Amino acid sequence: MQPFRILIVDDHVHAREGIREILEEHEDFLIIGEGKNGEEAIKLTEELMPDIILMDIQMPVMDGLEATKRIKLKFPYVKIVMITVSDDITDLFDALKKGAQGYLLKNIQSDVWCDHLRAFALDEVPMSKEIAFQILKEFPQSKAITKKNTPLSNRELEVLQLVAKGLSNREISDTLFISEHTVKSHLKNILSKLHLDNRVQLTSYAFQQGLMN
Repeated sequence: MQPFRILIVDDHVHAREGIREILEEHEDFLIIGEGKNGEEAIKLTEELMPDIILMDIQMPVMDGLEATKRIKLKFPYVKIVMITVSDDITDLFDALKKGAQGYLLKNIQSDVWCDHLRAFALDEVPMSKEIAFQILKEFPQSKAITKKNTPLSNRELEVLQLVAKGLSNREISDTLFISEHTVKSHLKNILSKLHLDNRVQLTSYAFQQGLMN
């Protein structure tokens, strides 16, 4: 398998060096560029076409939230993972709504950090309970549509509901007695049918459409 091409965007040079040191120990990550603000992130994305962008939130010139929004509009297939020292749910939820795949805290152990990044790259990170709760608060009493009106099959609806409950691919596999490969295939089809990018948006959709009853 080809290594994941990584773009690092952080205004602190020591932070970028630290991330580089962590990732260079792993052959499945290849750092192809570095930027120090959101504007550089957009320019470098256009030039380098990374698989994943590690994006700081607070930066000068243009912050990571605005950069994420602009990049995802133009390059929806590029995965963006926010890197932050704070797990402030408001900022993180805002980033996820703009299309980010998730977030990594800068102060966790390097091995755990890389395991999480690998999972983001493979779309295998389950929804955190905090994010699911934030989504539930945002769509408290949405008008439900009937399940007949959804483009999803019954099995796809089951997978969607389990994603929205925060289950990982393996947990969905165990719950529905299907392989993880089949779960991934269903997820790919669901995202395609709904024109969505990630698990956060899938969870939002499930709550918005009243499919969690």
